[in-house]
Amino acid sequence: QTSLPVGQSISREKLLLSMKIKPHVNDSDMVRLEIEQEIMRRIDARSPFAVCYADLDHFKEFNDRYSYYDGDRVIYILSRILHDVVKGLLGVNGFVGHIGGDDFIFVIPFPAVNEVCTEIISVFDTLVPLQYNDQDRRAGYFFGKDRRGQLHRVPLMTLSIGIVSNRSRKFTHPAQVSELATEMKSYAKTLPGSV
Repeated sequence: QTSLPVGQSISREKLLLSMKIKPHVNDSDMVRLEIEQEIMRRIDARSPFAVCYADLDHFKEFNDRYSYYDGDRVIYILSRILHDVVKGLLGVNGFVGHIGGDDFIFVIPFPAVNEVCTEIISVFDTLVPLQYNDQDRRAGYFFGKDRRGQLHRVPLMTLSIGIVSNRSRKFTHPAQVSELATEMKSYAKTLPGSV
């Protein structure tokens, strides 16, 4: 908080400007705008592209068992995997955005989908088990409580990637792509393992 001499006041807007903060705009809004702009750029280019929506499975249970600190580390690891694989294989032709929490979007040329997603899943499935203690890692699960307080087996985290392409359909707006990507991610989460 900025202290002012007695009797002086400053408007909220002037204070925010002096702190170089834009009112009503936060980081997640900026990231969403960047994602929408990238998708629109790909739509306008009319070349085959894929929007891939990546989400962790069993992340909440991991946080509950371990800690938010450990959960944040897993999100960071996932962000590095996505960035390093997408940028390493595609350079400027790949885009990665963090929607929030454990949700990420990456936009890539359609012909690269198989190679990129296979590499992401391979690296993820190698590194993430190392975030568990030895006992949980060896067992491949741990016991956690559901919302009713009942104990059940919780498998190790996996990664679900929902993929949408313009290869067989035409999109005119990023919202269409986003809606379908969300549906595809939800479907991917129903499948076992990382997909």
